Amino acid sequence: MNTKQYGHWPSPITPELLTAQGIRISDPQAVGKRLYWLETRPQEKGRNALVCESEGTRMDIFAAPLSVRTRAQEYGGASYLATETDIFYVQDSDQRLYQYDINTKQSRPITPEGAFRYADFCLDHKRKKLLAVREDYTENPHHPRAEIVAIHLQSLAINTIAQGADFYSNPRVSPDGNTLSYLRWFHPQMPWDGTECVLTQLDAHGSIVQEQIIAGSKTESIFQPQWSPTGELFFVSDRSNWWNIYRWNGASAESIYPLTAEFATPQWVFGMSTYGFLNSGEIFCCYNQMGCWYLAIIDTLTKQFTKVDSEFRDITAIHCCDNKAYFLASSATQGSQLYCCNSNTISAISKSETAIAAEYIAHAQAIEFPTRDNETAQAFFYAPTNPQVTEDHTLPPPLLVMCHGGPTGATETGLNLKIQFWTSRGFAVLDVNYRGSTGYGRQYRDRLKRNWGITDVIDVCSGVDYLITQNKIDKNKVAIRGSSAGGYTVLAALTFSDTFKAGASLYGIGDLEALAKDTHRFEAHYLDSLVGIYPQEQPIYSERSPIRHIEKLNCPVIFLQGLQDKVVPPSQAEAMVNALQSKGIYTEYITFPEEAHGFRQAQTIQQALTAELAFYLNVFGEK
Repeated sequence: MNTKQYGHWPSPITPELLTAQGIRISDPQAVGKRLYWLETRPQEKGRNALVCESEGTRMDIFAAPLSVRTRAQEYGGASYLATETDIFYVQDSDQRLYQYDINTKQSRPITPEGAFRYADFCLDHKRKKLLAVREDYTENPHHPRAEIVAIHLQSLAINTIAQGADFYSNPRVSPDGNTLSYLRWFHPQMPWDGTECVLTQLDAHGSIVQEQIIAGSKTESIFQPQWSPTGELFFVSDRSNWWNIYRWNGASAESIYPLTAEFATPQWVFGMSTYGFLNSGEIFCCYNQMGCWYLAIIDTLTKQFTKVDSEFRDITAIHCCDNKAYFLASSATQGSQLYCCNSNTISAISKSETAIAAEYIAHAQAIEFPTRDNETAQAFFYAPTNPQVTEDHTLPPPLLVMCHGGPTGATETGLNLKIQFWTSRGFAVLDVNYRGSTGYGRQYRDRLKRNWGITDVIDVCSGVDYLITQNKIDKNKVAIRGSSAGGYTVLAALTFSDTFKAGASLYGIGDLEALAKDTHRFEAHYLDSLVGIYPQEQPIYSERSPIRHIEKLNCPVIFLQGLQDKVVPPSQAEAMVNALQSKGIYTEYITFPEEAHGFRQAQTIQQALTAELAFYLNVFGEK
């Protein structure tokens, strides 16, 4: 072993390895003896391949370049539904909905060409109809109309079932076919702020004849309403400050098992699932406590809660079928994989090929630290780790502070090779769950309301303060990085504090007012709660926008931007770059013509990481 300069430690975790191992699995669905899931493959230009495993044989349902992906609400999710005889799916290239016959292996479009997007499907067996959430762009190409529609699978006639709300999700028909439940919400609420769970009675044709709001409001968030096999409706509510599971008994909602934990996560995409029914009496679920996820089984009759032992840190996408539970999970040393739990025995279905020796892996250390405004915030600290290097303890390492997106979201503690990329090279990493993050109750989540650009900035700076007092980092070599909303926190922290020496903004926000005027419909009023009502409170937007205070930003910044981004348009980065360059500040601007909001292609991911590393080494004088 030898001593090497921080940032130059030899690491097996290369940008090429990240993309080679970067297949992201999502949306598992089991039907009979078949198990399906989606694989996002960077090496295939980020296409979503639909995979099926049946009786030991695994195959792609569709050949490249066909990609199964919906762009509904821009973020998508729930882009296919598998049944015993058919697969209903959205084809990315035209956003039409198709029906694939499993026996004949033939597909046919079941929705017309046009400015529509579909997601979140449910089969109405009784009436031979497919229910879906649809976005209709025909009247307004920027702000579509949302509705729940029913597609008759014989005539292909499309009927609107529910309309009038700004957003819909989770249309689900009861087992007897007589009742429909769904979620709806209205601007300016986001789904984690307030949703309504609607219960409706259906007539013989599938039209709504009576509806009732059984849970939810402008200040209560409902998540994943789902029917049990016996026809009882369950859902998750945060009415107690914590997202817990409830059951509708016909007159009121009763808690299944009250716990100081979160059984839900922000509904950024369609189809998110944190629980499912193993059988008529047992729920298989996951829950979050202090930033880590756990598994449990709840008996719905006795309300007995049984924790399922595992080493997992992050758990998502639970789907149950025939007493088996399928889910995605990662641990401190193993990246996200698809697993099956059968009779409390957990086995891996997908095999991660991550060939990283355990000695290279930096482990998350949960820390709670005091903030500059006399509260507390949460984060995970990763010390630089590399068995080939003898660390020089007379010199503390540089620090890279990470800001998760959303901002209503949370960082994860399972193995993340993008974090290990930095720690294995000699960087310490602080991954911050600033106030406003999820996993710590609604009160913590609401702490960012009207305070975005203030509270999150205080927290990332306070995290650095804490590590300096612990002598864990070099206070003169501290950088900050973040994407999307995290990119805004980066630019705000660089502008309104002197804590950081450099920053990286990946498709981040520099002008809040421009974002309020030019973003997609899902987030069109998101800033009303985070900043203030626009345009009535326009001065606040100017006050907190880095682009309006460019004279205060005096350190190097690298910007990485997809030119197809409709969530945070390239004009945001371009305005910041032009302003900084006119001041003579060292700035790099790297664009990716084929990328949108989030980088999916292997070449993009590799180029972005390589450029960002070189940028930090240059700024810190360690080239």
